[in-house]
Amino acid sequence: MPALSAILETVLYVDDLGRAAAFYETVMGLPVLHADDRMRAYDVARRGTLLLFVRGGTLEPVETPGGTIPPHDGSGPLHVAFAIERTELSKWKAHLTDHAVVVESSTDWPRGGHSIYFRDPDGHLLELATPGLWQGY
Repeated sequence: MPALSAILETVLYVDDLGRAAAFYETVMGLPVLHADDRMRAYDVARRGTLLLFVRGGTLEPVETPGGTIPPHDGSGPLHVAFAIERTELSKWKAHLTDHAVVVESSTDWPRGGHSIYFRDPDGHLLELATPGLWQGY
């Protein structure tokens, strides 16, 4: 079987692209790679890309000069976990508090990792996880 090397893109579907963009740029500090009326693309630590699409806005194929992007969409609160260093955990907790983001849960993992969970403006569950969560991390 051919090998995979990484997950390149993660997509969240949002109701208000401007509101979501403000959250991911201000609270999460993600740099914008692309922005238009249809979507936002963010660099995640030069290791992945987070895409935001308006919910229901990608139900038709999109023609590009290089080919067609098939329809896709999602509903309900989805989950994304971001990797952080253990030394950044307390800084993140303070940063989230400063932005009135409520930490919904905190979990210690058997391998020694720690996660905190909170919601974005569309109700998606975000996780910040330190090393020790999974075998490879």
